[in-house]
This record gives sequence, structure tokens and C-alpha cells, in this order.
Amino acid sequence: MRVALFKYSSLAALSVAGTLVFTSCGTTSTVSTRQLPAYETPIAKREFQSVRTTAYTHTESDHLQYADRNALGGRLQAASGPIQGAEYVARALPASNRIEPDYRGTSSASLQTYLAPRKKQVTKFVKTKRGRKKVVVTEYVRPTVGSAASDWSRWPAGTYFRILSTGQIYKVDDYGWALSGRNTIDLYMATRSGMNTWGVRHEPIQVLKWGDRQESLALLQPRQHHKHIRRMVLELQGQDADAAALQ
Repeated sequence: MRVALFKYSSLAALSVAGTLVFTSCGTTSTVSTRQLPAYETPIAKREFQSVRTTAYTHTESDHLQYADRNALGGRLQAASGPIQGAEYVARALPASNRIEPDYRGTSSASLQTYLAPRKKQVTKFVKTKRGRKKVVVTEYVRPTVGSAASDWSRWPAGTYFRILSTGQIYKVDDYGWALSGRNTIDLYMATRSGMNTWGVRHEPIQVLKWGDRQESLALLQPRQHHKHIRRMVLELQGQDADAAALQ
């Protein structure tokens, strides 16, 4: 099941004004009149969380004209393949009662550990006197961090997390209308088949590094005339009741 998103692409630096500008991926009339999704109470900001996840790709009809750009101005990235396999496996969450309300509770040390190069069997063809020969060699390959979209008041831009059932690492660099006020993370997939295979899953995740909420707020404030961004801004400012009331 695909969650329909109105994304914002190409966050570009203007050399003259020195400011950041978002380019809207939806028409103003459509965005301004559409009702926001039902508001959900934020889940506790802990290192380990159980999160509803969906998937999206840049080849969907509502994203074609914006290609593979994310809300930070970079390109959307698909994560390296699963370590344990792509199928969903329910797992118990490690015990943890530690709450990080200021988004600084986790350390980048664990992130660097998971981003370290891994052993990988690679098939290559080498030249010999008798022609080409297929050989299998072991190489060290650094995993690719995938792109993810979320409500930035729940998971600020720059948040890194690991999906426990697959071992894949994602970074929040995008957001969308259908995610505003929701405890859902949308994972970028390079293909429609990958998106459809993922579907909707409730996944245990480990937050490896929280993004900065003040930086996220600064990036979103110029666009808060759009309701879904206004809701994120209100929540980032601690005005949860006003965010919940916004329709």
C-alpha cells in the first residue's frame, strides 16, 4: 500500500540572497485545500522504537516531474540490500526506558560502526591465457544509506536509523503531506517492485543518530503557508495541541 505524498524537492542555496528555497511538488491549489491526515500522538523518542513503515519511489505519477530529488536538495538513495533477508520477521525490542527529548541521547559512534565497510562476495571476470575466467573474491564494501521521509517533528532531518529485521540503514532527508502528524516513516525504493514488495510493515528500528530539530525548524519555517509543514513547525515549537487541531 502506497501512502500518497506531496514532496518538496530541490532545496537550493541562492548565492545572492544566501537563503534556502523549497520548490513545491504539488500545485498550490491542491495543497492548500486538501485536508491533513488524522493527527497521532507522537511516540516516545527512544533509541529503540516500533514504527509503521511504508515505501515510495520516484517513478510514481505524483513524483515523476520532480525526479529523484529529496527535500534537502540531494538525490534519493536506495539502501543497500538486506543483511538477513528482505522478508519481515517480527522481533522483540531490546529493553530500553531511556528517552531522548532533546534528540541528543544517541551517539554517532554506533552509526559509524554500522557504516563501516562489510565483507562481500563479488563475482568478477579476469583475463587468462585461455580467455576469461570467473572468480569469486571478497571485498570490503561500505553500505549505502537509504533515503527516508517522515514528519520532521517526530524524526528530524538528518536522523539515521537501522531497521532491525533487515540491517539496512536509512537517513531522513525527505517529508510528505501524508506523513504530517503521523508516526509513519516512508522508505525510498529504487523501483516500483521494491516499493510494492515492502508494502506496509510495522518495524522495530534503532535510532543511531537523531537529527537536529532546530535545523529542521529553520528549513521548514519558510514553507509553513502549506498546512502539512505548518503542522510540523507547530510541533517542533512545542505547540502540540495546535498541531493536533490543525486540519
